[in-house]
Amino acid sequence: MLLWTMMNHLIQTIKIMKRRTPVYITILIIITIMIVIYYMFIQSGIFFTSPYFLGTVAISIVLVLIHNSIGDLIENDKFKKLTPEQQLEYLQTKKVPYFKALYNDAFKKQTNTEEKDILIDHGFDGIMELDNQLPRWWLGLFWFGVAYCIIYMIAYSFTDFADPIKEYEIEHKEQIASIEQWMKETPPPTIENAVYSADNIAAGEEVYRANCVSCHNDGGKGGIGPNLTDNHWINQPEKTLFKNIFHMVENGSPNNPAMQPFGKNGVLTGFDIQNVSAYIYHINQEIQPITPEQGGAAPQGTPANWEKQ
Repeated sequence: MLLWTMMNHLIQTIKIMKRRTPVYITILIIITIMIVIYYMFIQSGIFFTSPYFLGTVAISIVLVLIHNSIGDLIENDKFKKLTPEQQLEYLQTKKVPYFKALYNDAFKKQTNTEEKDILIDHGFDGIMELDNQLPRWWLGLFWFGVAYCIIYMIAYSFTDFADPIKEYEIEHKEQIASIEQWMKETPPPTIENAVYSADNIAAGEEVYRANCVSCHNDGGKGGIGPNLTDNHWINQPEKTLFKNIFHMVENGSPNNPAMQPFGKNGVLTGFDIQNVSAYIYHINQEIQPITPEQGGAAPQGTPANWEKQ
């Protein structure tokens, strides 16, 4: 039924002069379609300054103007073949603004006389069918959707457009590059300016698992090294717990050479030390200690009385 209605609309258009789309509307539509196509294949706004894009736009505008001029000649030729009444009717329709005409085509109801002219000779239970033409905006959206689907499928099949894996890889590389750039431009934390942040706990746990778990065991419960979850500390060179941890990781233990100076040896950066210090502070202050009854190592050193940060 849809195809039959569209074919009938085409035949009516050929037989009767129809109002043409203004040339500026056609140009805007073509430029919009070109922008969509270029972006789908290039996936960047750099094409706006590309001579290929600008040249394509210029050529398209020239072709549209030529097409419009040819349309004017055909329209004038058809106009001469109309009867005076048809010419007057056509001139009246051209006086209506274009967008108002579109609105009328979409929503204006037919008169009783017009309905009789388009009444289809069949019905059921008193319900009759009118041979209404599809609105131009509907037809435009329909064909635009068809064209867009074709372009989308081609772009998706033969380019990286809308490929989630490629998009993830690109964004991941950009994020890594931005982090590396930030690391280069930002001086690493020192014991003077390092601060505890809960945001560093997860990263600090990764540093702990890579460098500390062999001696201090999972969760800091202790093993070869002391239990990091209780309040007993062998070395207390700083007044606050966080800075004390930072100091020990950076400078090592003077009492035990197994606790190497990770910072001075270049094993860990200032950022790594700040992160692992946040993790150890977290397991010492923000969660319950792992007691010997729970599998933790016995306390070593003396009880600490840390100043509040």
